[in-house]
Amino acid sequence: MKLAIFVFFILHIEHSFTEFTTEDCWALGFNKANLLCSSCDQLSRFNLDVIKEHCKECCHQDESITTEKKYARAVLEVCTCKFGAYPQIQAFIKSHRPLQFPNLQIKYVRGLDPIIKLYDKDGTLQETVAIEKWNTDSVEEFLNTHLVPEDDYLRTNMI
Repeated sequence: MKLAIFVFFILHIEHSFTEFTTEDCWALGFNKANLLCSSCDQLSRFNLDVIKEHCKECCHQDESITTEKKYARAVLEVCTCKFGAYPQIQAFIKSHRPLQFPNLQIKYVRGLDPIIKLYDKDGTLQETVAIEKWNTDSVEEFLNTHLVPEDDYLRTNMI
C-alpha cells in the first residue's frame, strides 16, 4: 500500500512539473511555437482566468525588455505590385506612421514580399524579418521596440 501511494505521489509531482506537448496545446487552442507568456497574463483582462493555467503550460518566456536589441536603421522592402496581397503593409506605408521613424527607409523591390532589414550603426545588416502577415500596428510596435529612438538616431548619425 505504501509503495502504491509513493508511486502515485511521484507520478503526480512529475506531471505537475512537465509542460504540455505541442499536441496538447493545439488541442487546447494554443500554438505553443508562438505563444508568449505575456499573452497569458492578458487573459485576466478578458475574464478568461479559466484557461490561464493551461496557457502558462504552453507558453515561452518573453525576452526581457532590457535585452531587446536596438538597431540604428531599418529598411522596409516591398513590391508595390503586391500591395493587393498585403493591404495592411500598404496602409502602413501610405499612412503617417513611417514619419515617426526617421531611421526607417521604404524601398520598393520588384517581386519582393514585405520584409524589414535591420542595420547596426555601421550599416551592417544584422537581421531580416518577414512581415507579410503583420498588420499596421504590429509593424509600428516592432519598429518602436527595435529601432533606436529619434534623438539617439540623430546622435549616432553625426559626422
